[in-house]
Amino acid sequence: YREIRASTVKEEFAPPWREVSSYDSEWKQVSLEIFQVFLDPPYEPPSVSELQELLLADRRPTGHVNQVWPNLYIGNEVAARDKGTLHSLGITHIVNAAHGPPNPGPGPCFCVNTGPRFYRDMTVDYYGVEADDAIDFILSPFFYPTARYIRAALQNVPLPGRVFVHCLMGVSRSATLVLAFLMIAEGLRLQEAVAAVRPHRDICPNPGFLQQLRSLDMSLERERRRRRQAQTL
Repeated sequence: YREIRASTVKEEFAPPWREVSSYDSEWKQVSLEIFQVFLDPPYEPPSVSELQELLLADRRPTGHVNQVWPNLYIGNEVAARDKGTLHSLGITHIVNAAHGPPNPGPGPCFCVNTGPRFYRDMTVDYYGVEADDAIDFILSPFFYPTARYIRAALQNVPLPGRVFVHCLMGVSRSATLVLAFLMIAEGLRLQEAVAAVRPHRDICPNPGFLQQLRSLDMSLERERRRRRQAQTL
């Protein structure tokens, strides 16, 4: 037999309110995260091979320059050097994704050596991106600066600009920068951006560029997910 005091009863049998409260809060957080996974499942963009299949399906010839988004054009070197066509299209800004000097050697040159001097007799703004159309070339550092330039041009006041983005063939480098713009500035996912451009022009970024676009796609999706979760808290 031992004497049980009232204080002892309170200490031994009173529920651990602090621990329960903390546990309850943690459980609610876990439940919320599980619920959000069901409502907002993880996003995985198409693989590079799947994107290539999408880009190579139902190919059709396209011209030297095509409008792929309101006031946004993709084209090749021929169009870039055709000042009459650029003037008739009302082009105000030019993005050269093959900017660079001509190759001094005997080999082929994959640059388009125009630049501001070439367009000095036209009222256009020039933006050059020195990029190689190579699988191992890192084009992603140019995604955000080029997207900001294009967006500023399209939102020009008082009159919106018309932007012509080109490289040598108008298929890989220029198309990659336009797809990145649509993802960054217009909020499209990669597959949606491809679906928006593809009906208007035959494009096919090289596999290295597609992988970099996939990484951008996943990064943007993570940011959108964080914003959605912040709104639910």
